[in-house]
Amino acid sequence: MRILRHAIAILVAPVTVTVLVPILLSVTTGLGAPDSGAAVTAVLGTLGAVFMAIGLTLVVWTIALFDRVGDGTLAPWDAPRKLVVRGPYLHVRNPMISGVLFILLGEALLFRSPVLLGWFVAFFAVNQTYIPLWEERGLERRFGQDYVTYKHHVRRWLPRFHPWHA
Repeated sequence: MRILRHAIAILVAPVTVTVLVPILLSVTTGLGAPDSGAAVTAVLGTLGAVFMAIGLTLVVWTIALFDRVGDGTLAPWDAPRKLVVRGPYLHVRNPMISGVLFILLGEALLFRSPVLLGWFVAFFAVNQTYIPLWEERGLERRFGQDYVTYKHHVRRWLPRFHPWHA
């Protein structure tokens, strides 16, 4: 049952955002930009692959933390029951969304796609609005002063160089 909970949450959220929407956008609008030369293509492709690897690592790591530490999944209907302040959460408040953003930016670079770059920007803009107005308020209600203290010390998007310790 535990694996099924995570599988459904992963299919609904990260897979939709990083796989299904980019495929749909690519099929309906075309994929890449005009040829910009082998060297530029190689550099952008390599950088894109590195960003995607970083993003996938963050997403997998945070899903595991939500399961092991938070006793929940990434899905809003099965959210962690305990505040997770370990691993990448000691550096940045939203490492899962940061991971998804790395994947989206990596895809845009790898495929040299202005449309996928636009999807990256749109996804960031939605989260930049949604997280402070909805998610953070809900976390404050669920976890109280512990979350307020954490939020005061760890930035939303820009990671701390040194991990925060309560």
